Amino acid sequence: MSESRVAMIERRLREALRVEAVTVHDDSRLHAGHAGAKDGGGHYRVLVVSLDFTGRNTIQRHRMVYDAMGEAMRADTIHALSIQALTPEEHRQQRGS
Repeated sequence: MSESRVAMIERRLREALRVEAVTVHDDSRLHAGHAGAKDGGGHYRVLVVSLDFTGRNTIQRHRMVYDAMGEAMRADTIHALSIQALTPEEHRQQRGS
């Protein structure tokens, strides 16, 4: 059986970045009938926590995530990717600890 898209996204992030935490949500069902969904591309939401984001702005962090996705972003695999990319310290602050 082939790897699910959610598992593929998580694997690629873990391989490309020093990931402390990652969650991937498949929101494709919320976009049924959308042009990208018709072509087979999914809609995903990710939270990635990595030391690699330290000292980088939002655009740089998102590029790192897109680079990790590679051809999946250019193929019909991923149509939309909502990214929350945090350092471990930002993640702790957000969680209130």
